[in-house]
Amino acid sequence: MKFNCAIIVLVIFLLNQNAYSELEVGYYSYSCGMAEFIVKDEVRRSVTKNPGIAAGLVRMHFHDCFIRGCDASVLLDSTPSNTAEKDSPANKPSLRGFEVIDSAKAKLEAVCKGVVSCADIIAFAARDSVELAGGVGYDVPAGRRDGRISLASDTRTDLPPPTFNVNQLTQLFAKKGLTQEEMVTLSGAHTIGRSHCAAFSSRLYNFSSTSRQDPSLDPSYVSLLKRQCPQGSTNQNLVVPMDPSSPGVADAGYYIDILANRGLFTSDQALLTNTHTASQVNQNARDPNLWANKFADAMVKMGQISVLTGNAGEIRESCRVVNS
Repeated sequence: MKFNCAIIVLVIFLLNQNAYSELEVGYYSYSCGMAEFIVKDEVRRSVTKNPGIAAGLVRMHFHDCFIRGCDASVLLDSTPSNTAEKDSPANKPSLRGFEVIDSAKAKLEAVCKGVVSCADIIAFAARDSVELAGGVGYDVPAGRRDGRISLASDTRTDLPPPTFNVNQLTQLFAKKGLTQEEMVTLSGAHTIGRSHCAAFSSRLYNFSSTSRQDPSLDPSYVSLLKRQCPQGSTNQNLVVPMDPSSPGVADAGYYIDILANRGLFTSDQALLTNTHTASQVNQNARDPNLWANKFADAMVKMGQISVLTGNAGEIRESCRVVNS
């Protein structure tokens, strides 16, 4: 009888551990019931002051999840002995919104000390940003824990540069457990936000030995971009909207732009070079509501890439440094 009871207790323990290790909607309902409201309020305040922050927080979630999983490694500061992700060329100076996460974390620590992870704050903030930009809101399963490693070198292999073709994009997303369709769907995040000129200027001035500008770009769009990004400019702060038709709204304008040969990055316009991805671009352009819902689903799936749960990782006191 004692043996059977011990087995029952062990089974219950293992089931509870397994349940605890999985992400779940409403994870903080009992431990910090106001957690998601506090994050949303902070995001709303920031986006009201600077609408561009919404795009920054969505991009932050993407850049976090693609490096070591969604573990808030992108938030860690560099140290004298290590250059962190945020200081890599892929993230600096273009990645924005760190102060929003810091502020939300400080407010959460004041009411629920040591409970809410930085990784979950990023996921909540990205969802809130999509919603505030006019996209579809969605439930965020939570329970992520924070990692302790952040290496700038990881960004060179795990983040897609703006020069990737469809095959390269598909392969990289597949490594993260995402399908080609989800790659096309998530690329639609470029419907909001801005880009530094350096990310695409080669398409305007020195594309190839036979063509100074990328022939796949609409000539009138090239003229506009050249006015916004003059050749030889030393101003590294010059930026242009990625979706010029509606840069602050999470809509299907990104796909409409691609069909008009106005995709800002090589990786954007490349979606028309493949039969399957081109079909998805057309479908998303025709049915904005379909894309909006697919985007919400893809964000939820992306937010579960290689998460740390249970006893793995930690709950950082400050999102910028690991716990001592």
